[in-house]
Amino acid sequence: MRILIQRVSRASVTVDSELIGSIGHGLVAFVGIHEADTEVEVQWMAEKTAQIRIFEDNLKKMNLSLMETGGSVLAVSQFTLYGDLKKGNRPNFMAAAEPERAERLYEDYLTNLRGLLGTDRVANGKFRARMAVELTNDGPVTILLQRENDKTVTL
Repeated sequence: MRILIQRVSRASVTVDSELIGSIGHGLVAFVGIHEADTEVEVQWMAEKTAQIRIFEDNLKKMNLSLMETGGSVLAVSQFTLYGDLKKGNRPNFMAAAEPERAERLYEDYLTNLRGLLGTDRVANGKFRARMAVELTNDGPVTILLQRENDKTVTL
């Protein structure tokens, strides 16, 4: 599983000109599901998303998480995080989970986040839809979080 996390001052997602989700201060989490991912990775990643300390404290140190700041998450499914360019210039997405399985695990990720942060602090996009995501990256701060085959890698 890969999640590209961006600290934002605001973010929104629209589908066919309809606002689907929006947040103020918090994180945008672009969520990619790997073909081998299970509920174990999903739960771990939800906990990490809620607990990652990338918000500034009163000393301007990145020392606070969503848990302490009361911020929100906008989670957007993004299979393109598994784009592989090892052969040529056209991405191969074979490592991404099949859509039906990916959707179930994405929904599990949202459920886990809502359990940790509360329903009102988690917004989401629409799975398998062409989405327009607008965000204002705060910092900028962007972290790629990855967990595959029960191994954690940060890039």
